[in-house]
Amino acid sequence: MEKETFLHDTQQQLKDILRPFQRELNHKQRLADFIKQCVRCVGRDDFLRLEELLSTKQAEQVEAEEVLSGSTSIFSSLRKYVKDQVEKYRLQFTSDLKRLAEEVHLPIEIDFPRFSVLKGIEGEISFAKRTTTINNKVLKSIDPRRIVTQAGRLKKQLYDRPFDPQTFIDGLYAVYNAICRKGNFAVGNPVPIQQFYLEYVISLQSKTFFSNMDKSKFRGYSLDQFGVDLWRFFEAKIGGPSNGMMMKLRPGRNNSLWLIDSDGERRQITGISFQEREI
Repeated sequence: MEKETFLHDTQQQLKDILRPFQRELNHKQRLADFIKQCVRCVGRDDFLRLEELLSTKQAEQVEAEEVLSGSTSIFSSLRKYVKDQVEKYRLQFTSDLKRLAEEVHLPIEIDFPRFSVLKGIEGEISFAKRTTTINNKVLKSIDPRRIVTQAGRLKKQLYDRPFDPQTFIDGLYAVYNAICRKGNFAVGNPVPIQQFYLEYVISLQSKTFFSNMDKSKFRGYSLDQFGVDLWRFFEAKIGGPSNGMMMKLRPGRNNSLWLIDSDGERRQITGISFQEREI
């Protein structure tokens, strides 16, 4: 029993001695791996990745290490070089993006790193991550040609569809009125926008779909489409439904949807109503 106790205690003591040493070893290995990453990036002139690396806490830890004190001046020079290269790249990138968009008649506006193409199509470029986000969908590329292609596809989906503003707003009122009847409350009261959106999408389905709810027969209607159609209605300036009512969107945060208001701004909307027009 004494032998087992001795061996167990000795094993634990050795572990206790090893633990801080292993932590220090792991720490130094992480710093060494970080410097190796920088070496590879310098070799490839990958200034975009270097910009990301040199702004991390690991870079600060390397510079704080006494045995790596020479890294401070090297990192300082690299940061200056990287900043200049990224700025040159940004200017060329912006120029290429504008030129390619103009070639396909895509009305793009750039406020780097953000850009927009018509109302309802918005993007953001991340050089560090090598990604472009367009309407919350991530494109794993910062190639201007691919960005323009993707934005063009979205523009086609949202804007190059037949659209009659009067038919659209009359359809919205019909759904709103049906919800009021089912809920047994007066027209004029706001309806939760999420419930309304669901009911409106259902109203777009064909009779065939309801007799056989196969997904191939479902007519999708994205939130982006809904937002853009609202904007196209506002831009048409036809007033409202054929019955003379006036649509009102209620802003808010809880249980909301991001839509486009009459000013062309994205806004969180919680409710929708139709009311008698004020004389």
